[in-house]
Formats: sequence, C-alpha cells, structure tokens
Amino acid sequence: MPVILESRAIEGQDVVDSTMALTNIKSYFVSIQGLHEFSHAAAGCCTGAKIEAIEIDPDEGGVTRMRGGIPCWTLPAGYLGSSLIGALLIFCGFNVTASKVASVILGVLLLVLLFWAKNWLTRGLTVLFTGIIVGLWFIKEGAGLKYFVLFVGVMSCLYSVWDIMDDLVFRKVNESDASKFAKLCRCCPAQVWGVIWLFISIIFLGVGVLAGLLAFKQNDSK
Repeated sequence: MPVILESRAIEGQDVVDSTMALTNIKSYFVSIQGLHEFSHAAAGCCTGAKIEAIEIDPDEGGVTRMRGGIPCWTLPAGYLGSSLIGALLIFCGFNVTASKVASVILGVLLLVLLFWAKNWLTRGLTVLFTGIIVGLWFIKEGAGLKYFVLFVGVMSCLYSVWDIMDDLVFRKVNESDASKFAKLCRCCPAQVWGVIWLFISIIFLGVGVLAGLLAFKQNDSK
C-alpha cells in the first residue's frame, strides 16, 4: 500500500507512484522506476516547481516531492515521460554509435537524479546504473552499450504499461497518478486516463522499435 501524501494547496504537491506486484520482475522495474520519477521532476522544473526529493522504496513505490508546479503537467509526466525516454533508448539501441550517445545522455540524467535522491536505495540504484554505463564503455569498445540501452528502453516502456495496469486493474490503487489526474480534470474517470496513457506508452514502444529498424537496418552489423 503506497504512502499517500496530501497535496499542498499553493505551496506544492507530492506525486506518489506504486511499485509492481509481480515478484519475479519487481527488482527490474524498481531499478527502472528512477526514470519515471525523473520525468515527474523534469515536468515540475519546467512548470516552476522546486524539487525537494526523489525516493524509491521496493515496497511502497516511488515518490517525487515538489513545491509548486502545474499538476496537470506533472501527474501524467511520469508515465508519458518514461515511455518517451524508453522509446528513444530503444531507437538508439539498434546501433552501437547511437547507443553510445544515448548512454552519455542517460548518464547525465542519472547524475541529475542522484542530486535529487534522498534515500539510499535511490542513490544506490543510480550509482549502480552509472557504474554499468562507465564499465561497458571499456568492454569491446562499448559494444555492450547497445544491449544495455535497449534493455533499459524496453523496461522503461514496459514499466509504464505494467504499472498502469497494476494501479487501475489488478490492485486499483485509489491514489495513483491517474486517479489524482481524474480528480483534477473531472471529465473522465481514472480508468479512462489510465487506458489513454497505456495506449500512448504502447505506441511509444512500437514507434521506437520500428524507427530503430528502419533507421539502422543497413548498419545493424556495426
């Protein structure tokens, strides 16, 4: 059961996200959840929010604490932002050179996430992923980065798909991003917004794969 944090009327808001219930793949999704929380934080920064902390908990999920910002932008940004990042990583994962560029950008995102991280699990996962990226650069001229970037991209997209289903279908969490967004907009129930975000996440995943195949089909041996 996630920790529910009440929004501060003018001073700010807390975006709370639940983790997956599927035990066998839970650790993988928890390790990717940083991109989901980073997307919340990035949207908050773009809308004038002050980011107080990002925390990831294997049992209670992730939370991005911020003051200010525009909730109608920050709430959907977690799923949509991580899906977009995942799609871009999938696209780059079909080519070694593109994967190297993507790994540098991903490394920068992780360093920003490390700055906002306020608990040891978040810091540990961030340092671990950064270390993997650095290590792969020195193995066979970075050939392994292609598979790592592709893995992170796929997991980031699948995280959005699974977490939406987990929140709104399997467990029906009352205070998911979708439920908070539904209360804010009042035009559609949380399930409708969840389905919309679900389809957008799937579209991002498909576009990332197709674009990568089309762009690098002649250079897949590099």
